[in-house]
Amino acid sequence: MKYSTPSPHVDRDDQDVAAHRELRRAFGHFPSGVTVVSYAHGNAIYGITVSSFTSISLDPPLVLVSLMRSSRASQLLPHVPFTINILAKGQLDLAFQFAGMNSDPTDVEWDVSGATPRLTDAHAHFVCRPWRTYDGGDHVLVLGEVVDYAITDDTDPLVVHQGAWREML
Repeated sequence: MKYSTPSPHVDRDDQDVAAHRELRRAFGHFPSGVTVVSYAHGNAIYGITVSSFTSISLDPPLVLVSLMRSSRASQLLPHVPFTINILAKGQLDLAFQFAGMNSDPTDVEWDVSGATPRLTDAHAHFVCRPWRTYDGGDHVLVLGEVVDYAITDDTDPLVVHQGAWREML
């Protein structure tokens, strides 16, 4: 199916909406890990569920997260240290909570001993300082330079595939 991007100032017609929905469904056929990107601003700790995460470079060590332009994180992350917390199987409740999909919030245990808060029980984590930010259409692409990392859990990661949260078998 051919997909064209309408001007952001023009209302989409039904055909554009259907094409957008189909493209999103096609993108969903690529399984992705699930992360919570955490950061502090003022005296508060924030987190956002992100599945668009990838390693970019070993020298210098760079990673990328893609954030919806409308999110608070897309405004703050380019200016503050952040941690990418890779979720393990069994942490679906955390993914839901930081995606704003959990009406009964889970108590979150934070490790605040470093440059930025991180989940204490994540599968692995990468502590980053902002490197560069790029325009990604309706998303902001944030590159972070990895300044610390650890693998903290040897279980399988939580993944999302075809719009569903899954645990690897």
